[in-house]
Amino acid sequence: MQKASKKNKQAVASCKELTILPPAKKKEESREDFVTLLPPEVSFKIFSELDIQSLCKAAMTCKSWNRAIENSDYLWKHHCLTVRAVCQREIDCDRGNGYSWKVTLLRNYWKSKVKHEWLSGKYSNIHSRCGLPEKSMYPMDADTWGEILEAELER
Repeated sequence: MQKASKKNKQAVASCKELTILPPAKKKEESREDFVTLLPPEVSFKIFSELDIQSLCKAAMTCKSWNRAIENSDYLWKHHCLTVRAVCQREIDCDRGNGYSWKVTLLRNYWKSKVKHEWLSGKYSNIHSRCGLPEKSMYPMDADTWGEILEAELER
C-alpha cells in the first residue's frame, strides 16, 4: 500500500512539473487572454452567460474582449429579446429601422425597466411626485403612457 501511495505522489509531482512553465513563458502567457486563446465560439459561449451589466463591464476589460463583444450581435440579441417582452413595439420599430441588436438594446433597456415597474403596479399607490423613486421616470411616448394608464385602470 505504501508503494502505491509513493507512486501516486511521484505521478502527481511529475504532472506538476509538466505544467510549470519557465518564467519567461509564464510572463508571456499571462498577457494573453481566453478570447485570443480559444476559438471564437467558445468565447461567445462564455460571454453569452453574462447579464447585461456584466457584458458591458467585460467589454471595458481589454481591447480583445471589447472587439469580441462589440462586434457580436449574437451576444446582444438574447438580452434584446428579453427586453422585448416589455417593449415589443419599441424593439420591433428599432429593428425595422435597421438598428443593430446592441443599439436597439441600449435604446430600450432603461425604458423597459421603468415601463415594467409601472405596468406591474409598483407605483399604483403613490399619492404625490415625492413618493416616486428617483429612477421611476424615463422619456416615453404617448402610446407607452397609454399602455401604463390602461394597466392602472384595470387594477
